[in-house]
Amino acid sequence: MKTWRKLPILAATAASLVAWYAFRPERLLLNKRVNESMVTEQGDSSPRPVESGQFYGIVHPTAGTATIFQMGGGRVLRLTKFHTSNGPDVHVYLVAADDAKDAATVEKAGFVDLGVMKGNLGDQNYTLAGDLDLAKYRSVSIWCKRFSVNFGAAALRPTVATQNQ
Repeated sequence: MKTWRKLPILAATAASLVAWYAFRPERLLLNKRVNESMVTEQGDSSPRPVESGQFYGIVHPTAGTATIFQMGGGRVLRLTKFHTSNGPDVHVYLVAADDAKDAATVEKAGFVDLGVMKGNLGDQNYTLAGDLDLAKYRSVSIWCKRFSVNFGAAALRPTVATQNQ
């Protein structure tokens, strides 16, 4: 085959590989299940729920519960009965807004990145910094960094046990 005929084939192959890497379409079909147990510390009383909220879908169907637990040595955000779509570069954000209802709210209000989502199905834990101001960060966003898309969110509200103290 002549060189000028090979070039379009090579260019198309390279473009396909770049597009695959950028979009990672197989992640739309593959689920990653996580089943982390609740974090506890030795000698510590049981973790106490401080704030909680239900996830709802924005760009992708998302459901489950986000709860912040207080323990002797710190705080943990726990996602339970969680499910959303899988995708490339999806992170868990705490957002400085009452509700992370859209991408503009997340970007404008500011956020703390808790890390890459461990899985799109199941229970998982994310450690919170000791100096994190929960009065400021009032919602959770499941955020795709690659495309700046908010998959789903949960507005955090004080739990009943916290309100009665």
